[in-house]
Amino acid sequence: MKNVAAIILGAGKGTRMKSDLPKVLMPVDGKPMIRHIIDMLEEVKVDKIVTVIAPDGDLVKKEVAPYPTCVQEKQLGTGHAVRSAQSEFSGYRGDILVIFGDQPLYTKETIKKVLKKRAEGYSVVCVGFRPDDPARYGRLVMKKGNLERIVEYKDASEEERAINFCNSGIMCFAGDKLFEILAAISNENVTGEYYLTDAIEIALRMGLKCSAVECSVEEASAANTQEELAQLDAIMKKRKAK
Repeated sequence: MKNVAAIILGAGKGTRMKSDLPKVLMPVDGKPMIRHIIDMLEEVKVDKIVTVIAPDGDLVKKEVAPYPTCVQEKQLGTGHAVRSAQSEFSGYRGDILVIFGDQPLYTKETIKKVLKKRAEGYSVVCVGFRPDDPARYGRLVMKKGNLERIVEYKDASEEERAINFCNSGIMCFAGDKLFEILAAISNENVTGEYYLTDAIEIALRMGLKCSAVECSVEEASAANTQEELAQLDAIMKKRKAK
């Protein structure tokens, strides 16, 4: 698709996987997780793919070549990770997808749904899902088709905790607004990190519209442990068998 780019966040370590391999290179159905994402984005025919890597991310850089990479010098949160790719998007005015490199199950149909919603005049579009147990996920608070905020479970009111529409992580931005939004995100929080989810609050403050589309629980699956990696592997194999 013309005027569509993607930033893949690939700077994560494989520590919780008990592996020296970067997390996004852990195999799912015989291929690194990040390769499944790139294959899907190529199917969608995005014009540009940029991967954010760690300072020691040479293996990831090699895997995603010939696509460019940007280095996140310090791990200061998801918002900071996306800002690390800013040099690759000078003057870019198309759509920019932000995808976590440990979520290899998104389909081109979901990406097309996101881009369609973006074309309706929303500057930020999130992807939500409805898990059986939503307890640990951030909630997408919607009103009349608009996304009002993302609230973490620990910060949610009882009414908000009753919402089962949860944040999957993937987001799409108007390219001419993304880095302006990110520049306004603060790190005045307990961890001292810049959270990408704060982009909704910032965008609304700027007078921009935000919304969300829904994907399956399966697509939103991520891998932080070997057990979760095995689950992704099983889902991918089952999907291919169909």
